[in-house]
Amino acid sequence: MIIVLGLGNPGSKYEHTRHNVGFDAVQQAAALFQGRLKKRCFRLYRQAIVRPEGSGANKAVLVQPLTYMNASGNIMGSFSPDDDFVVVCDNMDLAAGGLRIRKGGGSSGQKGLASIAEHLGRSDFIRIYIGIGRPAPGTEVVDHVIGIEPEGEKKQAIDKAIEDAAKAIVKYINGASVEELQLEFNRKGIL
Repeated sequence: MIIVLGLGNPGSKYEHTRHNVGFDAVQQAAALFQGRLKKRCFRLYRQAIVRPEGSGANKAVLVQPLTYMNASGNIMGSFSPDDDFVVVCDNMDLAAGGLRIRKGGGSSGQKGLASIAEHLGRSDFIRIYIGIGRPAPGTEVVDHVIGIEPEGEKKQAIDKAIEDAAKAIVKYINGASVEELQLEFNRKGIL
């Protein structure tokens, strides 16, 4: 089964912040499948179960962990370690609006990603990085990631990257390979 985890922080205080681009991408992917993310009793996440085009019994699960970013891995016990995992998260090393899809690798300093790898016991899963760029001089990293990008060219680029990440999620669930997604969606953002 494919499990797509969109990382972010729960609560209205964090909605549509740079750190929640993973939440936003998974929410848009659910909408493309005409689904809705819902929290089940006693679960530390919201989920939408979706079915790939033309499939009978196959399904995928779109997930938003509600554990806060740095503890995203705490929900991994709800899934089989043999599942096919895709993690969508922000990346400050990519310029605003950049999109990078890759399989395996390190956490790139992303603590939510590191938490998932630690709890899963492996790091060979697919990552979809959405570029949010570096903080402006004099701005703390925390303030940057939990801030909302002001209207303008960078915000439009980030919104486009979120939209394209959602499309990539749908294509992967429908059978596209990582290589096909990389060719179609990987790009640099704007500085």
